[in-house]
Amino acid sequence: MIQTDILIIGAGPTGLFTVFEAGLLKLKCHIIDGLPQPGGQLTELYPKKPIFDIPGYPSVGAGELVDNLMEQIKQFQPGFTLNEVAETIDKLEDGTFIVTTNKGTKHHAKAVAIAGGLGSFEPRKPLIDNIAYYEDKGVEYFVKDPELFRDKRIVISGGGDSALDWSVFLADVAKEVTLVHRRNEFRGALDSVEKVQALKDQGKINLLTPAEVISIQGQDRLEGVTLEHEGGQVSLTCDHFIPLFGLTPKLGPIANWGLDIEKNAIKVNNALDYQTNIEGIYAIGDINTYPGKLKLILCGFHEATLMCQSVYNRLNPGKKYVLKYTTVSGIDGFDGSRKEAEKAVVKAID
Repeated sequence: MIQTDILIIGAGPTGLFTVFEAGLLKLKCHIIDGLPQPGGQLTELYPKKPIFDIPGYPSVGAGELVDNLMEQIKQFQPGFTLNEVAETIDKLEDGTFIVTTNKGTKHHAKAVAIAGGLGSFEPRKPLIDNIAYYEDKGVEYFVKDPELFRDKRIVISGGGDSALDWSVFLADVAKEVTLVHRRNEFRGALDSVEKVQALKDQGKINLLTPAEVISIQGQDRLEGVTLEHEGGQVSLTCDHFIPLFGLTPKLGPIANWGLDIEKNAIKVNNALDYQTNIEGIYAIGDINTYPGKLKLILCGFHEATLMCQSVYNRLNPGKKYVLKYTTVSGIDGFDGSRKEAEKAVVKAID
């Protein structure tokens, strides 16, 4: 049985930052995540892409942000249960919780913070009969490591931001990039559309529209695809086929925990502490909903901060916590480290 003060479900940026804010209050955290590594969407979907709305960072790579968060919370020694999904929850008579994963790992926590982003993700797959056989054999639904495509022939299918952005990025990595879309128009950022147009004009991207991949060929792995294009069929030799048709978010087992859910999101009390309809269970970040909700990382950071204050007050009734700026109070890590500003020096100047 893993014991902790706050059990965080979801190791995305909001879940990771919760560890820091809880640590300032001397609360221990443990994190459960269904992915094999921390980072959530940032690690799984777009680790190489820049994020522009993190305060103090004009631009920061998604993977870099995760690395920084992991470094920031290291002093508070969080525990991790990775590659497992929180499946059941039981509230005990004393108000604490037992959360069990799909692999049977049990966690005993005084409070639960659901920070699962948009939930678990499943890619929207094209209706091609034998596509499952080629998954991880040339068919990829995510671009986790661009180096996998170094000097390869790539076919990307899709008409949104992901298809456009990865076509642009991989144009300098792959041997050949072909972008396929069933319409002539793309639904993406104008800047991305213009970049694809420029790369097409330079001969760095092959563009086929309106077109659609209808079949896949290959013996042990992908060797080529067949497209419907301009009323006929076109065969392309390629090493990888990347269909980017979006993702379907699902709450998963959390949907059966008796929480108040609205449109695949968990309703919370945003007027106070982001607590759900079950006392002691909170929901923060993209997974929650309330009037005026914005699904932004910086909003998740704010919600995590207020939530941790609520948990502290709940676990320490009657005990007054005086908020101090870290610039004044410093930070005492659970690992014995101490970080504080240099003391002022009183000295005359000659």
